[in-house]
Amino acid sequence: MEAGIDLGSRNVKIVIMNQGEIAHTLQIDTIEFYRKYGKKEDHQLLVDFARLNLPSFEKIVSTGYGRLTINLKGSKVIPELKAHMLGAIYQTGIRDFTLLDLGGQDTKVIKVKNGKMVDFQTNDRCAASSGRYLENMAGVLDINIDELSRYSANPVELSSTCAVFGESELIGKIIEGHPMEHLAAGINYTIFKRFQPMLAKLTELGGEVVVFTGGVAYNKALQEILVRETGLRVVVPPLPEFNGAIGCAIEAASME
Repeated sequence: MEAGIDLGSRNVKIVIMNQGEIAHTLQIDTIEFYRKYGKKEDHQLLVDFARLNLPSFEKIVSTGYGRLTINLKGSKVIPELKAHMLGAIYQTGIRDFTLLDLGGQDTKVIKVKNGKMVDFQTNDRCAASSGRYLENMAGVLDINIDELSRYSANPVELSSTCAVFGESELIGKIIEGHPMEHLAAGINYTIFKRFQPMLAKLTELGGEVVVFTGGVAYNKALQEILVRETGLRVVVPPLPEFNGAIGCAIEAASME
């Protein structure tokens, strides 16, 4: 069996595969993962996989937000873009698509042709187009992420490009008396406006399928906005938040 680990900014995702099938998945808060299950040894991160109650595995590949600062002992490290491409191909069976990955703190857009990456755009400079932004803004509205993801109609205009100032702007709109549903739609639409230029650069050449991954892909309103505004076909794989870890496990299976 093979293991794939995506060391995310918010969560660590682990996938165990057996003969090409997903046998086990596990998601843990990143800080908890490092605090409870990892320790530094000879400038490497040694993980106590036994305590995680995972099935035994022979090979391991890792990627993610922490891959450049955390050297996971016994693991081959691959770039996030490759991991997410491999995961998307495995989960959808599609080999020509544009991948949109919205994670906890960054955005990745990858153009894939014949199963190979031909171009990409990334943005990790601000949390304003990420899951963290949605969590913070939902908190301001005193609703949860599931409720936030229900609204896409009649969005209130939110113009701030900063996650911090965005909260202040939202509070101002609340004071103006806008309905919660319209404010929630505005938050979702703001996320779209921030990744849309990146997506447009890679889909203007005729890309018709967008594979939407990352935890934010569960946001139904954002899916609706994406289809409505672009006319593209949007595919959300079964395990969007585990996509990078799945790609790592696929890479591990190909190792000699």
